Amino acid sequence: MACTSEARPLRLGTTTTVEQSGALKILDSLHPPAAVAVVIGPSGQILRSAAAGDLDVVITHAPSLEQRLLVAPGHAALRCPFVASHFAIVGPASDPAKVAGAATAADAVRRIAAASAAFVSRGDSSGTHVKELALWQRAGVSPKGRPWYLETGADQAATLRLADERRAYALADLPTFTQLKDVELRVLFTADSALLNPYTLYVIRSPSPHPAAAAFATWALADWRARLVALRLDGGLEAFQPVAGGCAAPAAGES
Repeated sequence: MACTSEARPLRLGTTTTVEQSGALKILDSLHPPAAVAVVIGPSGQILRSAAAGDLDVVITHAPSLEQRLLVAPGHAALRCPFVASHFAIVGPASDPAKVAGAATAADAVRRIAAASAAFVSRGDSSGTHVKELALWQRAGVSPKGRPWYLETGADQAATLRLADERRAYALADLPTFTQLKDVELRVLFTADSALLNPYTLYVIRSPSPHPAAAAFATWALADWRARLVALRLDGGLEAFQPVAGGCAAPAAGES
């Protein structure tokens, strides 16, 4: 059984934004300490697969889901702060809801609701969707079911393209947004710490853990992270920034 475990690829589950931001292309160009088979999906789906024992390592960006689905039930052997990007509220250049003048991200989405301006949501339990819902909650708005609110159930790129077609607003991960060269949407609001987008790497607890899982985590925090934080967006801004801390076992009952 040990030989079989060593022979199979390390199963890495991660999100569509990690793929669509270009981060996986960098992984493909490096030499991780084990062969890696990547599974891509919304954060919620990836975390549920990990909890079921179908993945060895995950990188997600939905802290509340991570706590509920992995940490609290004891499925996380190691938690490793990885990198962070930023979300932005994007929309048409005409900005009918005057989002660019908002004081906070909650104020920005509140303005969208007050103007009944079109908003396109992923609606898929992704990290982006979880963040968006938190912004609506902070704004005191329940958008679901409103005629101006559309849920796609699709990934980040597809959602942004639909928002572009509808001249609508959306929440976007900046590194992913800058990869889309064929949309007329504009970045309208980013100036709020609530739009920080932290990614965390977890080594999953398993009766038969992959022998290279912990080594992969250590390698990722060194080699892969160094390449990610060197990436620059248009205008020279960093695409990702490192998050302080190393790999550690989550404490029992930690929130």
